Amino acid sequence: MSGVVRIGNCSGFYGDRLSAMREMLEGGELDVLTGDYLAELTMLILGRDQMKDASLGYARTFVRQVEDCLGLALEKGVRLVANAGGLNPTGLADKVREVARGLGLDPQVAHVEGDDVRALSFDGALTANAYLGGLGIAAALRAGADVVVTGRVTDASLVVGPAVAHHGWDATAYDALAGAVVAGHVIECGAQATGGNFSGFLDLPRRDLPLGFPVAEVAADGSSVITKHSGTGGAVTVDTVTAQLVYEIQSTRYLGPDVTVHLDSVRLEQQDEDRVAISGVVGEAPPERLKVCVNELGGWRNGVELVLTGLDVEAKAAWVREQLTPRLAAEEVVWSEVTPPPADAATEEAASTLLRCTVKDPSPDPVGRVFTSAVVELALASYPGFTMTAPPGPATPYGVYRAELVDRADVTHTVVHADGRREVVPDPVAFTPPTEAPGARPSPYPGRPDVLTRRMPLGTFVHARSGDKGGDANIGLWVAHDGVDRATYDARVQWLFKMVSPRGIGTLLPEAADLDVEVWLLPHLGAVNLVVHGLLGQGVAASTRFDPQAKGLGEWLRSRTVSIEKSLL
Repeated sequence: MSGVVRIGNCSGFYGDRLSAMREMLEGGELDVLTGDYLAELTMLILGRDQMKDASLGYARTFVRQVEDCLGLALEKGVRLVANAGGLNPTGLADKVREVARGLGLDPQVAHVEGDDVRALSFDGALTANAYLGGLGIAAALRAGADVVVTGRVTDASLVVGPAVAHHGWDATAYDALAGAVVAGHVIECGAQATGGNFSGFLDLPRRDLPLGFPVAEVAADGSSVITKHSGTGGAVTVDTVTAQLVYEIQSTRYLGPDVTVHLDSVRLEQQDEDRVAISGVVGEAPPERLKVCVNELGGWRNGVELVLTGLDVEAKAAWVREQLTPRLAAEEVVWSEVTPPPADAATEEAASTLLRCTVKDPSPDPVGRVFTSAVVELALASYPGFTMTAPPGPATPYGVYRAELVDRADVTHTVVHADGRREVVPDPVAFTPPTEAPGARPSPYPGRPDVLTRRMPLGTFVHARSGDKGGDANIGLWVAHDGVDRATYDARVQWLFKMVSPRGIGTLLPEAADLDVEVWLLPHLGAVNLVVHGLLGQGVAASTRFDPQAKGLGEWLRSRTVSIEKSLL
């Protein structure tokens, strides 16, 4: 089939802007509107929902959006595709039908299941879900579905499925499939592709308006153009697209259930205002096994933030630690570092710093009243100015994430069509064996000649986007497209590639000094991707870090002072 298929996004996570579905349907022409509601942490949340009520386990905000927008979507001929089914896609499909009947509508509703692999008996698993691909979604759309809801498919599969259905690709059209994966990866997180969480936000136009959600126009060869509806906030530029493209990837090989994407082949070009073309994407057969997201209940946690103000904050922190430590019975106790406030601060808040104490234990008792009472009883018996940002609360359960692999034979990727017919999606016909990805930063890298330099923040002309992959932190760094001539841009890229090394990252990020760090080069994007293994412990739900999802890690790195050659400024 010729032409492009226009695929929009209206959700990047469970809790995203509720009005976005209507905004996208009313704001311009679309063929398909997708929504991504799932993350590793979301699966844990949905698992806890199901512990209370077995009929739940799906993203209930999607139901509210469907109540508001289903009639409009059907009227405009826009098909809805969402992974909001979470742990219970069957239940969500039934709920959508119930809502439709209440509205006097009769859409064709299909769902995709088979990702739930808890029956494979992963030790301690509350949830265990294999990442499925987009071919089940494609089968549902080809059969006429108006609404397709899924469980745990990869985020990009929400775009791959509609692109396959529209263009008729087969399972070996690897380059086209890889192109659709890249387009899906760019739009999966909603407004992150149009300026959200973008380190160049100061130059964004229309910041007075809510950021628009992205649209991918996917062509028959898998190339695409990323855009957004006119009149919406933010922008679509090479830099905003790069920001999302390098988000939460790992090596130069992006492994998906349908295809392995060569990220080092991706090329971006600014075609026009708010239009960025993606081309040149190379793909090969997918890996033989499927990744599984496993969440288990890890125990119980609690925490408190103590405010330290004025002089002697290190001594105040040391005293309260000495007082509390003998009273703490939890298996794990983590104290934050204390940074002294500036001298002669003009406000009390500026003269203050925080000391955090986090406790974790397999049992709720040591992190419940035993902990909170020990803290509260010091209110009049500890350092001067003792106060807390909030009273300590009750113990709460936390989860632990881990990734596993399963054989495809253990997973039955199944489409349940609107008429109840069940269709099993066949496995791929070929696989790419595990190999070492190319593009790791060479070591030693050629040294820089002696030149005049200035000490300036890394972010002077380098953008960053960071996030989490389980217990690992990912940081994408790339040279900004800020209008310099091509020779200067190329020289900046070479400078970035030479400066960022696995051994040198400990100087830039002291918290990673003792951790294993991988550095991957993406020359076509002028980008470097860092994988900091183990920085986040056992994942976001269990991490005791100040920033458990590493969302601000890239911005900290941009603020670090480095020696920049004067010729690059």
